[in-house]
Amino acid sequence: MAASFVVSTLVVAIAEMGDKTQLLSLLLAARFRKPLPIIAGIAVATLANHALAALAGEWVRAQLGPETLRWAVGLSMLAIGAWALRPDRYEGSVERRGRWGVFAVTCAAFFLVEIGDKTQIATVVLAAQYHALAAVVLGTTAGMLIANAPVVVFAHRFIDRVPIRWVRVGASAMFAALGVLAIFGYVEA
Repeated sequence: MAASFVVSTLVVAIAEMGDKTQLLSLLLAARFRKPLPIIAGIAVATLANHALAALAGEWVRAQLGPETLRWAVGLSMLAIGAWALRPDRYEGSVERRGRWGVFAVTCAAFFLVEIGDKTQIATVVLAAQYHALAAVVLGTTAGMLIANAPVVVFAHRFIDRVPIRWVRVGASAMFAALGVLAIFGYVEA
């Protein structure tokens, strides 16, 4: 159970670097300049989104035999590794809060932008692999916060210093390694 939490946290924290939700974090921080409601919104949206993704992963695990699951997890991790090499761009905009407030705008925007994102797909795969729903959801949410909270709080200080290209390459390599390890049966599937 601890391994599933730690792996889930690391996978999402690294995969999130340069991701469109990280770009959304930067946009929200620049637009609203209210870190606490933005970070709270990220946490709530991620918990909800990744809980649904983990439930899907549990369903997948129940449908597949151990050998098929091992290959599905391994190939999915390799595919996510390739996907991690592609830079994300956030093409939406957050112009006005309206009556919803910063927290609600962040929740809605993050939940929607995370749909179909590589970290959501990784959550499905991790839940199928580890069969530890709570640990995976808490781990992926922690990973999302590890990657995005500093952006919200300190974006103006360090965004130009982070070599996003190399972070993306590292994330890709990590997913590929996990995929190969799963295919050869060195990690639990």
